[in-house]
Amino acid sequence: MSAARHAQVQMSHTLRALKKWIDKAEAFAEERGFDVENFFGARLAIDQFTFASQVRAACDTAKFASYRYAGIEAPKHADDETDLAGLRGRIDKALACIAEVDASAFEGSDDRIIQMQFLPEGKGVRAADYLAEFSIPNFYFHVTNAYAILRHCGVPLGKRDFIPRLTLQDL
Repeated sequence: MSAARHAQVQMSHTLRALKKWIDKAEAFAEERGFDVENFFGARLAIDQFTFASQVRAACDTAKFASYRYAGIEAPKHADDETDLAGLRGRIDKALACIAEVDASAFEGSDDRIIQMQFLPEGKGVRAADYLAEFSIPNFYFHVTNAYAILRHCGVPLGKRDFIPRLTLQDL
């Protein structure tokens, strides 16, 4: 399995886990009798993204990782979600986008040069380096912050929520 396909699979599993965290947040809020939408704007620090923005950034990073690596223009998604149901929809859109890019689209793409707005003018990054040095760390940065925000707010999440799946082998 190529590194890009492996990243696709891993990011998809993690986005599905993120949806389950939202489910747990809703159950937690209902059990304690407060508005679940309080999580939408929650953040760890005043200068940090909100929970909603962390989810959006994780979704966008996962989507762009597949499309950019394959050299395909990615669809744009407006940041117009206003509640947790909308964030679930955003995750579903990202999962659909990831699934649209077939693993065969990654063949021979390691040396493709990717340009991004924040890079210095006239500079790009090899697709393999983009994946290893930007996409994967950026994805997990935002997912981890989303997790940490919910934990900080008291949602009972643990390591099994963050790493919900292991592919076991017989010895």
